[in-house]
Amino acid sequence: MRLDSTAGETAADLVNETPEAELADLIYRYGEERGSRRIARLIVEARRKQPIETTGQLAQIVARALGGRHGKIHPATRTFQALRIAVNRELESLEAALPQAVELLGPGGRLVVIAFHSLEDRIVKQFFRTESGYGGGDQPARLRIITKKPIEARTEEVRANPRARSAKLRIAEKV
Repeated sequence: MRLDSTAGETAADLVNETPEAELADLIYRYGEERGSRRIARLIVEARRKQPIETTGQLAQIVARALGGRHGKIHPATRTFQALRIAVNRELESLEAALPQAVELLGPGGRLVVIAFHSLEDRIVKQFFRTESGYGGGDQPARLRIITKKPIEARTEEVRANPRARSAKLRIAEKV
């Protein structure tokens, strides 16, 4: 799950070593999973018996915690997403990259961001608002928002590329 497999904590480390309450918070915050407390409790119970070493083991634990599959998306999807975001520090990286991107732009240059998760999209949306003067700060506007609402994939595109279903594209221009 790590983008850089040579550095940092692994998802296995998180699953096998994180205290129950902290693990539940991580799954809730990054996976937006309402069943995070149940999932964390079953993970802790399972790892007391033996370390969780495979994605299959973890997926089974999460599915059991949530009562099995109830639709097209596997019940463990949000938990895996949360672990991936935490391990790669994805939200922190995005928050650091956005101001740097604006600095690199010349006047009239456009910053285009595709977010695949609501947490990412919220960060981009708030950054664009703040940098365009709508955030209520004292600083002068550095951006002009081009897309008031995010651009999303049309039905035909989602049919051709199912991964596009959650993509949201936002554009801002440097003033």
